[in-house]
Amino acid sequence: MLKLDSTFRWLCFGAAAFAGLLLLGFFLQLALSSSAAWREFGLGFLVSTEWDPVSNVYGALPSVVGTLLTTAIALVLALPLAFSAALYLVDAKPWIGAVLGHAIDLLAAIPSVIYGMWGLFVLAPLMQTRIQPFLAETLRLNKIPFFGDDYNGFGILTAGLILAVMILPYICAIMRDVFRMTPPMLRESAFGVGCTKWETAKDIVLRYGLRGILGGVFIGLGRALGETMAVLFVIGNLMEMPDSLFSGATTIASTLANNFAEADGLQRSALFALGLILLFMSFGIQVLAQSYLHATSAGRGEK
Repeated sequence: MLKLDSTFRWLCFGAAAFAGLLLLGFFLQLALSSSAAWREFGLGFLVSTEWDPVSNVYGALPSVVGTLLTTAIALVLALPLAFSAALYLVDAKPWIGAVLGHAIDLLAAIPSVIYGMWGLFVLAPLMQTRIQPFLAETLRLNKIPFFGDDYNGFGILTAGLILAVMILPYICAIMRDVFRMTPPMLRESAFGVGCTKWETAKDIVLRYGLRGILGGVFIGLGRALGETMAVLFVIGNLMEMPDSLFSGATTIASTLANNFAEADGLQRSALFALGLILLFMSFGIQVLAQSYLHATSAGRGEK
């Protein structure tokens, strides 16, 4: 029995070590493959806006800005909806909660290329004829910096909407399960002292399940950062700095998908450098999240 326990422990250690080595391998492979671009352009690669294969000059800033903007729009739109939907599903009648819960789970299973096709043939025309004119002309948002009045249905805002629809079921499903794990006595005690449903959700449920909720948020964030096909259909794929949310742009993932097949030499190295930047962005967000949880653990009563 002791030998079996020891074997099982070493198997678990090997699996954990393999995951760590795999992550290290990704970093090393991308760093080595992108070394030519870093030698040629240095850290200026991060702030350069040029992408000219003819002159062999490349810069990462348009792709990085497009990635951050589309991800930020997706999170701003998806988080409130996911939080509200998860709260409703927890307290809904069983037959309603079961039907809606399964529908949300099925949304998460739809391939990204289907979302992209829906965005191209349904959302983009709707954005061009209805939503963008309403935002720009009726609400007068074209008077605000970073909202333009030159629109064709494609661009950063459309890509952000697609990403919001894609990540919403992931975040909602995880939040729903986290909310269900909140001990009933905590919620009943809050109601007993006169708390409203909103106060109970904000001060009890949210604080109790913060780790799980952030886990769901970062799963959605990871998909938004690295999503390729859906964004490729609707963002416009312009290698230049966007001047409004209606402008065509690009993301790191869509740049890689568009250019990698025919890339060679310095351009290929620049694409590997973009991949390394994307990996560092994802890794940095996870480190910041864990640091925040550790710094606030005492305030939540955790040891």
